[in-house]
Amino acid sequence: MEFKKFISDYKSKLYRIFREENDVNKLSLKRGFSDELISKVMDSKPLSTFIPEKFGGRGVKTCEAISMLEASSYESLPLSLMMGINGALFLQPVARYGNEEVKRPIFSRFMEEGNMGGLMITEPDYGTDALSMETSYEKNGSSFEVHGTKHWAGLTGAADYWLITARKGKDDDCLGRDISFFIHDTRRGGIEVEEYFNNLGLYMLPYGRNNINITVPEEYKLQPNTIGIKMMQDILHRSRLQFPGMGMGFLKRLMVEAVEHCKQRAVGGQSLFNYGQVKRRLQNIQSSFTICSAMCAYTSSNIPIEKNTSGMSIVANTIKSYTTDLMQQTSQSVLQLMGAKGYRLDHIAGRSVVDSRPFQIFEGSNDVLYQQISESVLKKMRRLKLKNLHEFLSDYKLTERASDYFSVLLDFNISHNLNQDRLVELGRILSRVISLELTLRLSDSGFNRKLIDNTVQTLQREVKQIATSFASTDTPDVVEDYEESSSWLDTLQPLYVHS
Repeated sequence: MEFKKFISDYKSKLYRIFREENDVNKLSLKRGFSDELISKVMDSKPLSTFIPEKFGGRGVKTCEAISMLEASSYESLPLSLMMGINGALFLQPVARYGNEEVKRPIFSRFMEEGNMGGLMITEPDYGTDALSMETSYEKNGSSFEVHGTKHWAGLTGAADYWLITARKGKDDDCLGRDISFFIHDTRRGGIEVEEYFNNLGLYMLPYGRNNINITVPEEYKLQPNTIGIKMMQDILHRSRLQFPGMGMGFLKRLMVEAVEHCKQRAVGGQSLFNYGQVKRRLQNIQSSFTICSAMCAYTSSNIPIEKNTSGMSIVANTIKSYTTDLMQQTSQSVLQLMGAKGYRLDHIAGRSVVDSRPFQIFEGSNDVLYQQISESVLKKMRRLKLKNLHEFLSDYKLTERASDYFSVLLDFNISHNLNQDRLVELGRILSRVISLELTLRLSDSGFNRKLIDNTVQTLQREVKQIATSFASTDTPDVVEDYEESSSWLDTLQPLYVHS
């Protein structure tokens, strides 16, 4: 089917499911998802965008996958995350690293039976420090025995397949440094859901803690090109680079809802749309939409399924962290514009705030990703023996055009030994400069010029604000003995305390 018709049919199907046949605001209050609802969604075969043509899919074209995620998130952010988990964290890794003999039956079940798959990396004691995971495996004849505990895996108890990460066991009870990935068919058993979590948002997706005791045939182990850690970097970077697909439809829907509300709402005898602060919020929302559009265009044009993304940490971390920051910022603005009626879990504004918040945490906490962006840039600067930030940015491919907009602001020497908090701030600056670069590239393709111009101003203003904070040398410390002399009532002596 021609893609335009495919995506048009999919959008129409979602509109019927979430607005005509159901009330998405009421669905958001229910834990999990009904088999009937998911079956109707899967009838359109949205996950075919992540499956190679020779296995019946649409060919794993990045622009198609992102467009499908966008269509999903316009109607339901949890649905889009569900599609992203299936596609970026299961189907694409299997397509890139799975043995040919196991791909056909797996992809066939996704295409014909509407199966789903997920990824288990995080453990109770090892979240951000994933490389220290304790789930282990041993070779036993022609199979692998995998044991451990995983939690916060989206689709807990609902996925038909899992990618499970583990480290190789050794005779000295230590575990190998490298990471391996195993495809597990849940029909084989061995995964016990010990607890389902009451996650704060994203009610449609079940999360929980899983006890793993599985036997995996050796052909179901993913085959890295070099080492498993590089494979994991490729999988996670590719997923992060596709986050704008989930953000795009979400931001567009909030933009539409916010503009319509402000035009219809009258306050103080005039349209809410006419107030200056309201316009500032709406302009920021439109800039978020534009930046995310630029990121979608970048990923679609530069990240084919054949490309190894393990070395693309700077742009991948930038896109994931800033996209998700924009999602949360926009949600908060829309809630503010909607007022009291938006402060309900069954209203799009309130629901968006809680549903978008975990995006800033999973697949790499944004604070950590901003720190890693800075560390990667400083490493490049050391290799080039550069200290001046603008000098580096003006010759770096991801910032060469955008750097002209900060020729004075970022023209300073920078220490290569920054504290962690300053690394985070620097990462936030760099992410905005890179985002401006992608926005300028988008303007070359005929994108709405007014939106581009407003976004350039927004990014310049934001970089200036962060840079001002970064330039400050004040570093207040945490007061550990905070209980000493910290009662406000005692300051009223002797009026009340000794009366």
